[in-house]
Order: sequence, then structure tokens, then C-alpha cells
Amino acid sequence: MLTILGQSRIFLSACYPSNGFQPRAPPMYTVHAMSCLFCKIVEGQIPSTAVHQDELTYAFSDIDPKAPVHILIVPREHIGSLEEADASKSALLGHLMQTAAEIARNKGLGEGYRVVINTGKHGGQSVDHLHLHLLGGRQLTWPPG
Repeated sequence: MLTILGQSRIFLSACYPSNGFQPRAPPMYTVHAMSCLFCKIVEGQIPSTAVHQDELTYAFSDIDPKAPVHILIVPREHIGSLEEADASKSALLGHLMQTAAEIARNKGLGEGYRVVINTGKHGGQSVDHLHLHLLGGRQLTWPPG
């Protein structure tokens, strides 16, 4: 079940959420993940405008939106990029896409939207943590960049 938040909320802990999910063991982070911007946002160390959160994902408004609706959807688990996601992450990748679709429905994007995953330097990835961009609320053009 997805939860869309009607107001800004910072998720205080991935280990002990207050949204009804069962507490779990603290995540095992590498040194790289401990310095990751999105890991810090998920952990509540950096403020964000939460849009959705569940046991696997956290979604928040982009601080530099490229469309009227621009939401970043990140897995709570640190995965550097889509390139690093092997077959063991298939269920998580599907959940990320389902989350994007549910948020789009709740944001009234029935006329259309775009889901983008930038991967690697040449793909335009600027934060080394897998994330989806949900863009909508206006006519999007092609090619994007």
C-alpha cells in the first residue's frame, strides 16, 4: 500500500518509521553511502518535502524542478545506479515504477507524465544513488536533452 503525504514531513529514521511499518535492523552502509546526499535525505539528516514513503522507497519534491510536478523517487537501500542493480533487485525496481505510477495518479497527471532514470556520467546522473524522476503537469517535449 502506498502512502501519499498531504504535507511536508521529514522521515526521521529508516530503521524505526512512525508510519506503521515494523522496525527493522539498521541498514548496513558503506563509506560511500554514508556520504550520499540521498541516503542523508532518506535518513532525515537533510530536510525534504516528502510526497511518499513506504518500507522500500522515499519520494520527495525536487528542489530544482524541471516541470510543475518533479518528484524524485529513491530506494531506501543505497544502490549507486541502475547499472549496479542486478537481478536480485528486480522486485525493488518494479516497486519503484509502481510507486511512480501511483504518485502520478494522486497528483492528477492523467494526461501524461515522464519517468526518467539517468545512469552514469554520460546519462546525466548527478547523484550516485539510483533514483527516478517523475515529471508532469505540462506538455513534455522530445528529445529531452
